[in-house]
Amino acid sequence: MPDLTETITVAAPADALYTLVSDLPRMGEWSPECTGVTWNSGTPGPAVGARFIGRNRVGTARWLTQGRVVEADPGRRFTFEIFFGPLQVALWSYEFTPTADGCTVAESWTDRRPVLVATPMKAVFGDRADINRRNMRITLDRLKAAAER
Repeated sequence: MPDLTETITVAAPADALYTLVSDLPRMGEWSPECTGVTWNSGTPGPAVGARFIGRNRVGTARWLTQGRVVEADPGRRFTFEIFFGPLQVALWSYEFTPTADGCTVAESWTDRRPVLVATPMKAVFGDRADINRRNMRITLDRLKAAAER
């Protein structure tokens, strides 16, 4: 079960939203924290098993993460897991539900950091849930604006 889920209704078809979200190199256009993604060489793009490197930024802090697509069901669901080195840190999922006028997009985050890592990080960087809730709203608002253009 996710730790957080935010939703938004978009006046665009689910397939169109899936195409935007699963094009991970564009994630920097939507996310205030992820500045970009690069698919690993030889990876098939947004397909199950595809691996990628994420570039992230908060203030002056910059870091890389590694990711792997775990679910790629066009127009329905796109899910990937994030690692920092050997540590599994998060699972991100996007679910697309058609509506009469477009679709609802649900973005979910599951914290997978070990407690021994999460606790000191919270003391230094703040509550990840609060940060992600704010960032998820921004991401969904930007995604909606792009899709409805």
